[in-house]
Amino acid sequence: MATDTTKVVPLTCHGHSRPVPHIHFSATVEEEQYYLISACKDGNPMLRDGVTGDWIGTFLGHKGAVWQARLSSDATLAATASADFTAKVWDTHTGEALHTLTHNHIVRAVALPNQPRPQILATGGMEKKLRIFDLSRGSASSSPTDSSSSSGTPPSYEIGTGVHGGSIKSIVWTADPNVVITAAEDKKIRWWDLRTQNTIGEYAVEGVVGSCELDNTSSEGILSVAAGKSVYFFDSMRPGSPIKTFKTPYELASVALHRAQGRFVTGGSSQNDTWVRVWDFNSEKELETNKGHHGPIWSISFSPDGKLYATGSEDGTIKLWKNTSGPYGLWK
Repeated sequence: MATDTTKVVPLTCHGHSRPVPHIHFSATVEEEQYYLISACKDGNPMLRDGVTGDWIGTFLGHKGAVWQARLSSDATLAATASADFTAKVWDTHTGEALHTLTHNHIVRAVALPNQPRPQILATGGMEKKLRIFDLSRGSASSSPTDSSSSSGTPPSYEIGTGVHGGSIKSIVWTADPNVVITAAEDKKIRWWDLRTQNTIGEYAVEGVVGSCELDNTSSEGILSVAAGKSVYFFDSMRPGSPIKTFKTPYELASVALHRAQGRFVTGGSSQNDTWVRVWDFNSEKELETNKGHHGPIWSISFSPDGKLYATGSEDGTIKLWKNTSGPYGLWK
């Protein structure tokens, strides 16, 4: 891995007017093409070309900050979690909201299983409830308790009533469609089996969870968690048992792993630490420090081909950082 690869100017994606708490890539869809969605506190999540960062469209309809946004693996659907007490599911080709799912408090997290045009959605947030919605039944808006309603509402059920001791900040669907992982403000990472509707493992982290995401550059299913000053890496299919934990000198808001390269990237969590740091997974040494953002870095993700990574910041911008030698995308 040549060391000169990433020391080029990052691409900056403008358009948002408030902080960007979350970004997410689709899988590679066709001919090395993939897409990027960004959540934003301006209430207007955006879809972009993942390679170039070019704006494709804005999903209009939320009436509050959007905390998290995810694309289905085939990029046909988007899901968003908002402070307006709803989660929405969107058609990425038309920009239309297919489902509006009403909750009783702020929704912080959404997740879709890794399958084309998924028909199931997980949500979580300040209700402290993990909900599973069946999107194959009904459309238009819905309220959480109407599981039997005939108003075109997707029915939902709650998993693990009363277990989460704090807001759910992130939900990750594992490669097993029956297992999801939650990260909550009670500093617990929990594995859930949707068949038994019970936890099958949990792990307590030392600090407040910043980010909890799967490595999307490989099918190994490594879960990366940033909490306090530490990063935690788990085999997502082995509940509760970390592969590696590593304490850094910095308060962290986010982490992303590129398993094949043996590198991970972290983002600072304070106005005094707006650096993007690249680390060696095995030696735990800091390899690079990249400056460019003017606020904490709330979300980091590698592209599915691993040739760039994206960062979303309090400063309202998304940056794309080159992670390969030779020309790629707009880097000639």
